[in-house]
Amino acid sequence: MPQRPRLRTQLIDTPSGVHAQEWDALLARQAMPTPFMRHAYLSAMHESDSAVPRTGWALRFMLLWDGDELAAACPLYAKSHSYGEYVFDWAWANAYAEHGLQYYPKALVAVPFTPVPGSRLLARDASSREALVRALIAWCTEQELSSLHVLFGDEADRAACDAVGLLERHQVQFHWKNTVPGLAQAPDIVSSTDRPFRDFDDFLAQLTQEKRKKIRQERRKVRDAGVSFRWAQGADISAEDWAFFYRCYERTYLEHGNPPYLTPEFFAAMAGTMAENWVLFVAERDGQPMAVSLIGVNRGTAREGAESRHPSVAYGRYWGALERVDSLHFEACYYQPIEWCIAHGFDSFEGGAQGEHKMARALMPVQTHSAHWLAHPAFSDAVERFLEREGAGVENYLEHLQERSPFRRTGPTPDGPAV
Repeated sequence: MPQRPRLRTQLIDTPSGVHAQEWDALLARQAMPTPFMRHAYLSAMHESDSAVPRTGWALRFMLLWDGDELAAACPLYAKSHSYGEYVFDWAWANAYAEHGLQYYPKALVAVPFTPVPGSRLLARDASSREALVRALIAWCTEQELSSLHVLFGDEADRAACDAVGLLERHQVQFHWKNTVPGLAQAPDIVSSTDRPFRDFDDFLAQLTQEKRKKIRQERRKVRDAGVSFRWAQGADISAEDWAFFYRCYERTYLEHGNPPYLTPEFFAAMAGTMAENWVLFVAERDGQPMAVSLIGVNRGTAREGAESRHPSVAYGRYWGALERVDSLHFEACYYQPIEWCIAHGFDSFEGGAQGEHKMARALMPVQTHSAHWLAHPAFSDAVERFLEREGAGVENYLEHLQERSPFRRTGPTPDGPAV
């Protein structure tokens, strides 16, 4: 059998040098495509001056070609810091510094400021994906970079990185699933209902009395404060809505003593090129907007070459408020998006990085993954030992969280609601 010809590697340092249609077509073939890996999103990060060398993100697109076919590709950044990543390696950088070694710049395959799990190493097949990982390591070695980090990848990315020998790291996020709990949460039920929630009350009926009562109290506090919500998607989000959103978004960062990561130009690009991927929830009191939350959405599509479809997923992203109202954050960031997801038939809502408090709102823990390569052999060995200990801790943490499930241990009866 003739051997497949070696793939040709190309590095591009500007989004305009990558054909958007080819990139997005390859993305659509992956198991977990998200809108945040679309060419338009990555381009907006760059063109809006949000993720650029001045802010510590020096962009490369690594492309692998088989003749005229794009066989594999990924976004690649040379980073001068570890901000905006949500997989924390500050201790590694400090250890390098204590030994007189430079940790920065490092190489990163990720979406800037976006801790959303999904396909990172875009490829036509497994062998091309492994070739992409090897090309990344070869580039890091040539550039004398300390390390390579692939963040929040999918299972195919995980397998490719493992095959090439990268170290694996685990994190925990909290996601809501639009499915009435079955045997996983109610082992005493003979069969699972396996259906989406009919409405928000149906969702509440599956929770323990304590959690159900708490959510109702929190929602009542917001209503009693005279706050109501409206939502808009895509082109229905007005220029005034976007401007108000940014005012709230900027204020949230400034209140914590930091400038916002993303510029107004980034969100202007989103309104112009990816409006359909955003839903805005606006809180109003006395007819005036006073708080806002923004979620990303990805309507499920059929997978190429597969009988299944990509799920419809919503992603919690940003929020901000000009006034303080008790429980407003929970209403804007969880209850409004969950209610929207149920009404629009979405399969899940991902609440983002960290936050055990999300479990009380029925966002359950899930494990996410990253992969790491360190050029220095002794540090690589030390990090591998650390990750083994950390991984065992994450497993124990997940088991502990599952024991605190907010869902009822008994489910709905065949003839009526949950008992």
